[in-house]
Parts: sequence; C-alpha cells; structure tokens
Amino acid sequence: MTHLFTMFFNKSVLSLVLIMTISLLAVDARPATFLQDFRITWSDSHIRQLDGGRAIQLILDQNSGCGFASKSQYLFGRVSMKIKLIPGDSAGTVTAFYMNSDTDQVRDELDFEFLGNRSGQPYSVQTNVYAHGKGDREQRVNLWFDPAADYHTYSILWNHHHVVFSVDDVPIRVYKNNEAKGVPFPKFQPMGVYSTLWEADDWATRGGLEKIDWRKAPFYAYYKDFDIEGCPAPGPASCASNPSNWWEGSSYQQLDPVAARRYRWVRMNHMVYDYCTDKSRYPVTPPECLAGI
Repeated sequence: MTHLFTMFFNKSVLSLVLIMTISLLAVDARPATFLQDFRITWSDSHIRQLDGGRAIQLILDQNSGCGFASKSQYLFGRVSMKIKLIPGDSAGTVTAFYMNSDTDQVRDELDFEFLGNRSGQPYSVQTNVYAHGKGDREQRVNLWFDPAADYHTYSILWNHHHVVFSVDDVPIRVYKNNEAKGVPFPKFQPMGVYSTLWEADDWATRGGLEKIDWRKAPFYAYYKDFDIEGCPAPGPASCASNPSNWWEGSSYQQLDPVAARRYRWVRMNHMVYDYCTDKSRYPVTPPECLAGI
C-alpha cells in the first residue's frame, strides 16, 4: 500500500512539474536580474548594474544618454518596472518606458514618457498610443507625489479589450479596443519593452521653454523589479489567443469600481493635457474619445 501511494505521489509531482514547465514555456514572467531579460541598446557606459543586477542606474550627461530593451517581444500581457526619477532640476530630460513593435510604417507603441521640470514643479507623465502607425494620442498627467524621492511602480496592461497605464496600481490612462468604431487597436504585432534616458529640451518642459541645465549633470534615474508577464514571440502560436491567460480574465477586461473611481480622480485632479479636448488639433472629436471609460 505504501509503495502504491509513493508511486502515485511521485507521478502526481511529476505531472505538476510538467504542467508548470509547459506554462513557463508559454508565458514569460518575472526576470530575476536585468541581464536575464534585457540588453543594453545605447551607450553601455551610461548604464550601471546595482545590487547584483537586480537594479540599474541610467546616466545622462553632455556626452550621451542611454537605453535598454527586452531580449524578446511579447503579444499581450503586463509589463511593469519600479522607477526612481531624476531629482531636483530635471528640466529638459525625458525618462521613457514603453513598448514598441520596432516596425516603421505600421508601428504599434505604448508610451510612458516622464517629462522633467524645474525644481519644485510637478513631474508630468505623458502617455501615447500608436496603433497600426497612427499616433498623436497624447495625454499628460501631473504626478501627485515626488517620483524622485522613492521608487514607484509603472505598468502597462495590454489585452484584447484595452490598454491600461497605471501608476502604483492607480490607472491613469485607458485605451479601449474600439475596432467596432473603425479605430485601430494594437493586437497583431508583438512589442518589445524599452527604456531610454535622453535630452529633449526642445519640447519636454513647457513646450521647450525650459532648457536643460548641464551644470546639474550628470542626471540619474534608477530602475528595479523588472516584471514581464506575457506571450513571447516567437513562441507557442496559441498563447496570445488563450483566454485562460490571467490578463485576459473577466476581472481585467474593464476597470473594477475601485479602479474606475481612482481613474476619474486622476482625470479630474491631475490631467493637464488630453488630445481628446484639443480642438485646435482635432476640430472633430476622435471617435475613441467618445467612449469614456
């Protein structure tokens, strides 16, 4: 009897291990260190690994900015990072965290761009969505905390129903799938995960009025807790359309009441620009803007 139980137990454990192994092959999740899942794309002398590779420092000076990207591309899922932005006078700098299909004419892209400011002024975060090559969907929110004082979590949830940009689990941007209204939605092209730190004082701070002060250089931004959970491409063809992926579940297809309340709070109190209400650029309101949340 004991022998039969041992055989049954061992088979059960083996089956569980096989299931977990297959799941890990289909869905990437939670890299342990920076270099496990990312590569440096621009100026490796300006990116330093910290804490055994579990965190990194990005450096901007008059010689160069820098950037990194995921080794793989993904089709649907969630990506997040904890970022501590440039302290003090950061005017003219942009720290970006985004997803990009790396295709020219029909680019898909989901952007976080953190726009530096003069000391004492709030940091703005600009989000943008490109779908099938169409962009120009900028929204800007002033962050309600000092993002340079500590790490905060910035995440992009991307499924068949919508894209949700969140800050510390507070949604600041929702881009719904409005294909039924003729609005393109990014769902065919896998995207890589990217980040850059660079000079953009021709537009980043007050439309380019505030220039970067190189006397304050070098500028530093910090990243840690890199988390990618999604369907890698190339990978199992069935992964991206699998309705059992957690990010496709019913609770992730729309904002729950608490998240919807937080979202309205952000838009009412902290939004400083919305392309949907910019009549100089869009005399006719874009159709996706009429959907609300």
